[in-house]
Amino acid sequence: MRLFVHFGVNTYTNREWGTGKEDPRIFNPARLDARQWALVARETGFKTIILTAKHHDGFCLWPSRYTTHSVASGTWEGGKGDVVRELFEATRDQRIRMGLYLSPWDMHEPVYGDENAYNSFYLGQLRELLSGYGRLAEVWFDGAKGKDAKDMNYDFAAFWATVRQLQPEAVMFSDEGPDVRWIGNERGFAGETNWSTIDRTKVKVGKADTKYLNSGEEGAPDWIPGECDTSIRKGWFWHPEEQPKSLEQLVEIYFKSVGRNGVLLLNVPPNTEGRFDEHDVKRLHEFRQALDAIFGKDFAGGKTTETSAVRGNSPEFDGTKAVDGDLRTYWAQDDARTGGTLELDLGGPATFDVVRIQEPVALGQRISGYRVEALQSGEWKTITQGTTVGHKKLDRIASPVTASKVRLVIEKSRATPLVAEFGLHKMR
Repeated sequence: MRLFVHFGVNTYTNREWGTGKEDPRIFNPARLDARQWALVARETGFKTIILTAKHHDGFCLWPSRYTTHSVASGTWEGGKGDVVRELFEATRDQRIRMGLYLSPWDMHEPVYGDENAYNSFYLGQLRELLSGYGRLAEVWFDGAKGKDAKDMNYDFAAFWATVRQLQPEAVMFSDEGPDVRWIGNERGFAGETNWSTIDRTKVKVGKADTKYLNSGEEGAPDWIPGECDTSIRKGWFWHPEEQPKSLEQLVEIYFKSVGRNGVLLLNVPPNTEGRFDEHDVKRLHEFRQALDAIFGKDFAGGKTTETSAVRGNSPEFDGTKAVDGDLRTYWAQDDARTGGTLELDLGGPATFDVVRIQEPVALGQRISGYRVEALQSGEWKTITQGTTVGHKKLDRIASPVTASKVRLVIEKSRATPLVAEFGLHKMR
């Protein structure tokens, strides 16, 4: 999971999109504490924080030499402040990763609309961020433009090449990737069927087919997993009248993002003081506790397995590798097989309502159809079924199931199915 941080002049104007005409002096977080952001992120299980270094209004949270519309023109820290640097230092101390969002749309910059001049301006700011601080885990782009924005083309090819040059380990997000794609909505919901592959030639940044992005495409040539962005509140920036989403809503988002082969990017906006709101912090800790309670016990872990086949009859690929808690190992059959069964003897009745399936995605995403059955009253009964699996598929069962034997039936697979983990959990 990753944490998004929307912060800027909109925090002080109570807006979602600014105008580019804001006075930099309104940005004045009296108690800014990036250490709190990073500590809360680490404590609640987020591995990366992505900061909006510049949103559409053009206001920069670092002292950019390419514009006066930045923290350097304000009163905060006497014009000497740098939010980007403070968060870099905080994430380094908490040993979590850092990412940055630099909006291509800039409502303040006078040369916006002149493609050559503006793309050169943008590249200058991008280089400042990529080379002036430290290692980045992700660089976040979008193609947002207001309906009244000047028509121009962003030079994404140059933007991406600059990231590759200056931050070669960073992944890049935009509608089409090139590394991570938008999931097609801002609810945080991936498609029930969600392939990590798309055809990038079918996607145009800012004009994407959201249904296509939501589900991906089986057999497409480009490996571009989906990132599911949403906010803990209704808005992306902090608004005093808003409250965080309920715990139940956050758990649903988790199951429909992480639990559908996606990456969750959850926005938590700092307030006007420059701190995460206490209500949001409380909800994040509740969220972490709920996930720990659900997945802290695995009824399938270490249980006896029986399979339809094992590759080369080798213990290296037998069914126990799907219940050993190690994603580096997996159950595999010979290459000619595109289906199969993995049966678990739970050693006695167990009650569960969540099924977890994981593929070793370093070897590709393969499974395209499965069902899970429980042995009840001497009969195998289907309790859940689905299509894609990927890194993680989580199925919630409407009513808890009690059984002593459970089996995973792979119905269809693009190649020999590989199962890294098969788990059973209880959330109620």
